Amino acid sequence: MAEVKWIKIVTDIFDDEKMLLIESMPSSDSIIVIWFKLLCLAGKNNNSGVFLLNDKIAYTDEMLATIFRRDINTVRLALKSFQTYGMIEIIDNVITIPNWSKHQNLDQLEERKEYMKEYMRKYRGKQKDLIECKTNCKVNGKSNSKANVNALDIEEDIEEDIEVEREEEGDKKKRENINYQQIADMYNNTCVSFPSLVSLSDSRKKAIKARFKTYSIDDFEKLFLKAEASDFLKGKNDRNWSATFDWLIKDANMAKVLDGNYDNKDQGSHGPGTDPGGKQQQVRDMLRDWANGGE
Repeated sequence: MAEVKWIKIVTDIFDDEKMLLIESMPSSDSIIVIWFKLLCLAGKNNNSGVFLLNDKIAYTDEMLATIFRRDINTVRLALKSFQTYGMIEIIDNVITIPNWSKHQNLDQLEERKEYMKEYMRKYRGKQKDLIECKTNCKVNGKSNSKANVNALDIEEDIEEDIEVEREEEGDKKKRENINYQQIADMYNNTCVSFPSLVSLSDSRKKAIKARFKTYSIDDFEKLFLKAEASDFLKGKNDRNWSATFDWLIKDANMAKVLDGNYDNKDQGSHGPGTDPGGKQQQVRDMLRDWANGGE
């Protein structure tokens, strides 16, 4: 698996109680350096926080002392401290970082305590399974293809869990960081033929937030551009009706506008008996909308 080129370190790491306790210890600076070297090694190996050399040999304290260019006693003290504070776990004599996913941009897992307990239980179980599979890849000196396949499956499963968490957290942040005024300004600046949006009520913010579960800021821009280009939505219809901001951001309406249901048609391409501009279909859509309560 390709190595991770970066790991995440929060800016308030030295305010963490664990770091404060470590800083009060002898050789604290060296211990902290060893922690960062350990994180970098985990990223370089990219083995889901499991420290195995070539996926087979567990890293020992002597090996880490050589790799980190640190005194063996300092490395042992560091590992003992990290284990005491839950920063690492030793599973079947293999060093692991139990919350390795936190260093891969999963910011808010700690805030979801109940979820985190279950997540960590499963994650540690998968780490243990991965260790068992990889250390059993050879039986009686012969390659065990079944163990290799199982190890690969577990490894991919762990990476998939991390990717799912990353996507979920990204979606959550996107919804939480909605710039409602940006949407309002975009509408007013683009849909100049429509009634201006003067205020953002709670119901409007709620509707915008709901749409962001499915759509992006680019989709909103496309929505407003299509609305401004649509003669029908601007009121050029037999009912003297025009769309509003509230109408446009309703789920069903936004989908239909983005799908092109209200786009202007090429008048010259229609022959006799056709529906120029699709007006009849648009009217039918409007009547159906009104029958459904103005959706």
